Amino acid sequence: MKILVDADACPRSVLKICLKIGRRYAVPVWTIASFNHNIVSDYHIMVGNAAQETDLKLINLTTAGDVIVTQDWGLAAMVLAKGARCLSPLGREYDPEKIDFMLEERQIKAKLRRAGGRTKGPAKRNAEDDRRFEHKLETCLTALVENP
Repeated sequence: MKILVDADACPRSVLKICLKIGRRYAVPVWTIASFNHNIVSDYHIMVGNAAQETDLKLINLTTAGDVIVTQDWGLAAMVLAKGARCLSPLGREYDPEKIDFMLEERQIKAKLRRAGGRTKGPAKRNAEDDRRFEHKLETCLTALVENP
């Protein structure tokens, strides 16, 4: 079991929480990011700056029972298919039964933006987001340790 972090767009506070909780449970934390990020973690893999290169490396490293941290819904769908659990940095667990709906929503919003429309961006991150993420990560690891 390992924690894999899509570190290209991961808030620093989330990375710190992953490292703290990973050490508490003796679970290694892997970060994958393009070369233009300065990241410190247990295991850091630096990839090139090509489109989706970070995502492809993360997918290739994922095995069943891992915990993945990403904001990317498409990446979440792929790691869920591999039997991993997947969390957003906001502390929401991606649900295999809802991911198709989320991807459809993403496609509709992208089409709207291409046509010149605007969509609402994410709300500003706050301390409650960090608490929610920490609680959810700990819940996931506890469940995986108790029921491998």
